[in-house]
Amino acid sequence: QVQLVESGGGLGQPGGSLRLSCAASGIIFRLNDMGWYRQAPGKQRELVASVTSGGNTYYADSVKGRFTISTDNAKNTVYLQMNSLKPEDTAVYYCNAHSVRFYREYNYWGQGTQVTVSS
Repeated sequence: QVQLVESGGGLGQPGGSLRLSCAASGIIFRLNDMGWYRQAPGKQRELVASVTSGGNTYYADSVKGRFTISTDNAKNTVYLQMNSLKPEDTAVYYCNAHSVRFYREYNYWGQGTQVTVSS
């Protein structure tokens, strides 16, 4: 059974920092592309940052230079370090694991963790 468990959300101040963690089980972590998505009220879910199994990273323009995605394969965990927080970063953040095996696509999601940026 695949599980992605996020933690680290909460209340952050503008200009402050938070770090999200996503612990994965039931998958071969190093073979998956890992990503962080977010969904704000009334908006579509959007990709924030991702890292491929080969180590290539992607960042949305809105977070480039402020957020950093990283992985610890020994702990089967992906992190999102969020610095210089802005109120518009307020959203539910979801962890995603994506892979393609034998021409079949697999997508797994965590339950989400709320991030609120406010003074």
